[in-house]
Amino acid sequence: MNATVATAVFAAFMLLTVVLGLLALRGRVAGGGLTEWSVGGRSLGTVFIWVLMAGESYTSFSYLGAAGWGYNFGAPVLYVVAYMSCGYAVGYVVGPMLWAYARRHGLVGITDIVAHRYRRPWLGAAVAVLATVCLLPYIQLQITGMGVVVSTLSYGTISLNWAYFIGFAVTTGFVVVSGLRGSAWVSVLKDILVVVTLGFLAVYVPLHYFGGYGPFLDRLVAEKPEWLTFPGHASHGLGQTWFVTTTVINSLTVVIFPTTVAGYLGARDADALRRNAMYLPFYNVLLFVPMLLGLAALFVVPGLTGADSNLALFKLVVDSLPAWAVGVIGAAAALSSIVPMAVFMLVIGTMWGRSVLGAVPRLASRQKLWAQVVVVVAGALALALTYTAPNTLVRLSLISYEGMAQLVPMLLLGLVWRRLTMYAAVSGLAAGFTVVCVLVFGGHDPVRGVNAGIVGLAVNVVVALAVTWLGPRERGDDRPDAEVLALDDEFPRAGDAAGAAGAGSGTAEATGTR
Repeated sequence: MNATVATAVFAAFMLLTVVLGLLALRGRVAGGGLTEWSVGGRSLGTVFIWVLMAGESYTSFSYLGAAGWGYNFGAPVLYVVAYMSCGYAVGYVVGPMLWAYARRHGLVGITDIVAHRYRRPWLGAAVAVLATVCLLPYIQLQITGMGVVVSTLSYGTISLNWAYFIGFAVTTGFVVVSGLRGSAWVSVLKDILVVVTLGFLAVYVPLHYFGGYGPFLDRLVAEKPEWLTFPGHASHGLGQTWFVTTTVINSLTVVIFPTTVAGYLGARDADALRRNAMYLPFYNVLLFVPMLLGLAALFVVPGLTGADSNLALFKLVVDSLPAWAVGVIGAAAALSSIVPMAVFMLVIGTMWGRSVLGAVPRLASRQKLWAQVVVVVAGALALALTYTAPNTLVRLSLISYEGMAQLVPMLLLGLVWRRLTMYAAVSGLAAGFTVVCVLVFGGHDPVRGVNAGIVGLAVNVVVALAVTWLGPRERGDDRPDAEVLALDDEFPRAGDAAGAAGAGSGTAEATGTR
């Protein structure tokens, strides 16, 4: 009976999710082009940008993974709050810059930006492949998280393997139909559920199991003190140095993450991005809740190891709440998987539909179709990885960020420094990514307490600068700086003539390559 009630409540919210995705398409041109599907027609206002970009804060990783890492290690998980808050500060500058540059030139993603900056379409295609490799673990992360949710709220009636497939099927169908605009609409429902359920659990769990926060924290200090200081419990080197270097690398990387950039480019104007950069750090306060719940689970459900630690929060929920409440909290956690997973899959589809398959003349007229096909393929690959190479949610997140960090010099440095050549950018990227792969897959991350991603980024920058100064010069690029770089005058406010001109040229270019 419990399984039936919880699953029915969960199914009702999934149905509501599909309805919201379809409602988001009302009033839109039937079969709209790639720009409408991938960046919401560049028309999302402050509220939708807020909830869409807040999806970067609340995913399976933070809802379940943060509790799991709090359960396993303790203090090191606080890096999540640190890097997200610092990333929003960096995004205050970078977001409007990328928005204006893409709008002016009719671009729909980081692969477009790279191809335009360096005048090499093949480079955009190569970045699409590299970014896909780095994003697949993140899609796997969301599938894993939703699988845990579905299996647990069904009280084991639905096996974990079937739960993974359900997560893949629901999200794939959702994103193929509704695109970025549908994800923004569903994000509203997700955020309401997340705020309500985490707020409730923050009060309920300490009172129910410990008699309040005082007794809970007293017991934690007395029995589990190693979870409260760096490097945490049995974390194998995740100390202060790791915390600082991981915060730095992730705060730089999150602003050029393809999903973040998709949110930037969907904005109606740059001011919406600036406002969100100021307000979103307050939203991160809720991240402390799953971390504390993970610590509480140490006493309530001891003995979880490996990937099973992802179950820490939900074990508490299923153990103490009625079935209908389990269904509601399960829906909140599932939507925390669906929304970001949809955006990740959409971004991969857009990159391939625009920069890889769309770059083939015979296929260029059907970019949106190819993007939707790639969404299905990418989701299926991530599902296969979930079955064959499971891992803890936070480990998957770190691998994605360490790889994506190597695109920071090519993208951001290249947009503000004309002298950075294509040869230098590619050489740095290759060197940095190689270092990260050797360290991560060789079992040397962190390196003497330092995040492997920042080691790779340091090598990346050194190589890029060396090749810029000592390597071959690019010739024949006589474009003015305003065409190549993201200059200060490329930040038009809503209603400015420059903004209107940029919107017009962007729309014309985008609609010409559907």
